Amino acid sequence: MIGKTARRHVVLLGLLLLNACNVGPRYHRPAAPTPKDYKELTTTGDTDGWKVAQPEDGVLHGKWWELFNDPELNALEQQVSVSNQNIAAAFASFLQARALVKEARSQYYPTLTTSPSVTRSLSSANLLEPGVSSATAAGTTTGGGTVIAASAATSRTFTDYDLPFDASWTPDLWGRVRNTVKSNVAAAQASAADLENTRLTAQAELAVDYYELRTQDSLKQLLDATVAAYQESLQITQAQYETGIGSDEAVAQADVQLRSTQAQDTNLGIARAQYEHAIALLVGEPASTFSIPVAPLNAAAPTIPIGVPSQLLERRPDVAADERLVAQANAQIGIAKAAYYPTLTLSATGGFESSSVSNWLAWPSRFWSVGPTLAETLFDAGLRRATVEQYQAAYDQTVATYRQTVLTAFQQVEDNLAALRILSMQTQQQDAAVNAAQKYLTIATDRYKLGLDPYLDVITAQTTLLTNQETAVSLRMQQLTDSVQLIEALGGGWDAAQLPSSSGIGAHPAAVAQ
Repeated sequence: MIGKTARRHVVLLGLLLLNACNVGPRYHRPAAPTPKDYKELTTTGDTDGWKVAQPEDGVLHGKWWELFNDPELNALEQQVSVSNQNIAAAFASFLQARALVKEARSQYYPTLTTSPSVTRSLSSANLLEPGVSSATAAGTTTGGGTVIAASAATSRTFTDYDLPFDASWTPDLWGRVRNTVKSNVAAAQASAADLENTRLTAQAELAVDYYELRTQDSLKQLLDATVAAYQESLQITQAQYETGIGSDEAVAQADVQLRSTQAQDTNLGIARAQYEHAIALLVGEPASTFSIPVAPLNAAAPTIPIGVPSQLLERRPDVAADERLVAQANAQIGIAKAAYYPTLTLSATGGFESSSVSNWLAWPSRFWSVGPTLAETLFDAGLRRATVEQYQAAYDQTVATYRQTVLTAFQQVEDNLAALRILSMQTQQQDAAVNAAQKYLTIATDRYKLGLDPYLDVITAQTTLLTNQETAVSLRMQQLTDSVQLIEALGGGWDAAQLPSSSGIGAHPAAVAQ
């Protein structure tokens, strides 16, 4: 039966556990400036054939690169998710954060340990029995002179069989463990968002490098055709010189034009090789064994579902990561405040001990002890107050970082919307410039053949045409890369709802790796 004192202790402990509280501040997501509409969409609308998708046109999805309808790009993007080492490192970082959550949750439960032992011991023969004086041990003299010798002390050899069990538990009276779990869960969610941001960055970088490489292929095609045209022009000037119609100056000018363009054409191989090597790195393959077949740029900028500004905060993984770091910092304030309150530890020890193996586990061989310990810091020279101030300042820092990330997100979306709107007009204007330059070259060539103008006019017209053609190719490349960067700025079809929940943090990691 439990005595009155023990029952009183049990009742008191129950009351303490029932009234356990969380001394940390309640978390609220920080407010962030969110515009009602994107300025570039409301002030300009559709421009010269370029338009954005309306809300009813759907939303971005995870495989956003399929908007570009390029099978080779699709295959490369699939490799990025599987083989990119930056993504693999970010995934390993998430697993570390996930393990920390499990470590924190283990503090909810008691700790049970055991340390069985069998000890063979020899006691000293010079140890006195309790209650025996040194004089008695040495012997005494009677009145008749007879000496009575004490019995000689003997040593003892014995075996101690010990099977102890120790249990201890620190109830979470003030929310220290709960806030630790909250902090680690938020950190793990931030790590999961960082993983998605790393994945999106690698996917976008691959698409940009791919279109840069395809641009080099288009420029190569253009310069190959230009070199062929310049060779034909050189042959014409040589033929005219040999017949006495032209001059050696025209031949020299045509030769210089041809050779400088050949050098420019050859130089394109450097950039193409570097972009191919960069793609190999992104897909996790050695640059020495990786290659992409030559093909000119023939893709068009796709129509991109933009959505509304309020959705951006949920779509951007970097914004989600910074918001989770704010939640982590908020929980750490609670951990620091819990240090102001006493810590209750419940300890119990029990087991079996005997000097004989035959009755080691017998009921009379049992032993036990149980009792609570209350610990409280009485003086720390302001350490706890300073710690709370430190974490409050850290919280304010994460709030500022979160808001800055939100502002940067809106800036990036507006930048790319403006770029695509302006590039749409510029591309059409540049196409008109190419047509005009082609007409200029035709006129200059005809006038030279008729002997009306010097060959220098033809060279000027050829240079003008080539420059405008190169600009047109570069503008189309810029449209594609800006489209990729707009998709990246919109979050690439990701959503904060995909973050693992507090209970889902313990799920199999393959669920997060998808």
